[in-house]
Amino acid sequence: MRHSELDVIRERLQQRLGELTKRAGKIENDLRQPLNPDWEDRITERENDEVLESLDASTLDEAGQIQEALDRMNAGTYGICLTCGKPVGEKRLEAVPHAATCVGCAS
Repeated sequence: MRHSELDVIRERLQQRLGELTKRAGKIENDLRQPLNPDWEDRITERENDEVLESLDASTLDEAGQIQEALDRMNAGTYGICLTCGKPVGEKRLEAVPHAATCVGCAS
């Protein structure tokens, strides 16, 4: 992969990481809000909090994967499958720029 292509991918990953960081901050702020004194409303809020907690976990997971991809770029190992050591493949990296494994190892 050429240096200019890596720069474009790095920029995309950094932008996405910024978006995810903002989202996680908003979710965590929502989760810190005091509970409604009305117990019926509190039940609904708790159900909503469960959805937010799940969304927060997936947001943080994706952010972690992106940070790992950026770390691999810095180490010069981006695009190499962590499992088998073969190239991840340009089409896979276009679809999932933070992919750590090739299609064969991912399935």
